[in-house]
Amino acid sequence: MSRDIPLTPGHEPITVVVCTFRGTEYLRAQLESIRAQSVPPAEVIVSDDASHDGTVELAREVLSAEGSASIPHRIIVNDPGLGTAENFRRAVLGARTDLVALSDQDDVWFPDRLERALERHAADPDLELLFGDARLVDAAGTDLGLGLFETLDISAAERTLILEGRGFDVLLRRNLATGATVTLRRRLVEWAGPVGADWLHDEWWAILAASRGRIGFTTAALINYRQHGKNQVGVTKASLRTKISRVLEADPDRNPRLARRTRALVQRLDEVDPHTLVAPDAVLADARAKLRIETFRAELPTNRLRRVLPVLRESRRGDYERYTSQGRAEILRDLLQPR
Repeated sequence: MSRDIPLTPGHEPITVVVCTFRGTEYLRAQLESIRAQSVPPAEVIVSDDASHDGTVELAREVLSAEGSASIPHRIIVNDPGLGTAENFRRAVLGARTDLVALSDQDDVWFPDRLERALERHAADPDLELLFGDARLVDAAGTDLGLGLFETLDISAAERTLILEGRGFDVLLRRNLATGATVTLRRRLVEWAGPVGADWLHDEWWAILAASRGRIGFTTAALINYRQHGKNQVGVTKASLRTKISRVLEADPDRNPRLARRTRALVQRLDEVDPHTLVAPDAVLADARAKLRIETFRAELPTNRLRRVLPVLRESRRGDYERYTSQGRAEILRDLLQPR
């Protein structure tokens, strides 16, 4: 760690990484909320992806403003742009501290967002990734009356598995970690390598951290998570009608995409030192079993009638429940979804 990084008494130094792209509409509020943290970061890194709309100038203005809340910062301009995942990866790798908090450009942090994360990491030094809840707000910042965990329908069983060190079992089915709430270790990002094909950076790092057995969550809301229609990944509370419509909606690349994602995960797990995994045999076996069923699903016939027998045979193995995002509901999707 560089000696010129300021230390906050009683807390491990932490860097905030904010990745931006055409972010002038909401960036000021986000950066001001970072400046207003009860425990200030050692440094803020803003990494911009070729915005050309005043985003970089706005970041410089806010972060260079005089006052008690001024903090060290660096602004990186990528031109041409790198894409979201690679932008975050390079920015995290450029941090001078091992502990890093991820930030989107359009949210607002609660004043204790960093303090809560630092307390958790201090209590569990082996924790490599922590994610949390968030309050959903609209474009104007009005509370929508929903929490992020509520919209994700995180079950008691999933929470228990994570607490027991079995987060890989959970995240192999579906991602629960939203990057805007994440703090992680730079060493994890180094170990994880380039973000896998068809993965977002946060879910890639979360599942690989879980493969090492070291993830956690907090039920405290850490941020106002702004929903404005332009989010790269937005969230809503799905009604039964919405869930049914998703099953019936044509998405010919969904299953092939899931297979590509799982193949990238298996490839990375095969590359790393197995001694770095929490349970090498189990982790690799589960990842390969996930790849098997997702490959099966990707290769199902376009004709629905021709899918019936293979899907019903596959359903007896139990792998839909163990490895697919919605369990047995995915059987209905594979039987009914237009291709």
